[in-house]
Amino acid sequence: MIKPLRDYVVLEKLPEEKKIGSILVAKPADKDSAVAKVVAVGPGTTDEKGKEVKVIAKVGQMVVFKKYSTTDYEDGDKKYLIIQDKDIIAVVE
Repeated sequence: MIKPLRDYVVLEKLPEEKKIGSILVAKPADKDSAVAKVVAVGPGTTDEKGKEVKVIAKVGQMVVFKKYSTTDYEDGDKKYLIIQDKDIIAVVE
């Protein structure tokens, strides 16, 4: 598993589902997907005054993120996105 540094977060791409009539069709997630699951978070960073700034995202959360702020990473058949914590814009509850 990949371990992020500073204020970076690792997201797992999830399959998107679409319902057609009574049939649920899953399609693979792609880069344009804006919802993913947090699988790892970095320890945080420090601001310009030396104050510790922790990562807000928590492992296991479903989050909405800025679509074009990610770096793709593959580990075998799993696809991950690496993103800075500041580019996560909402938590799905």
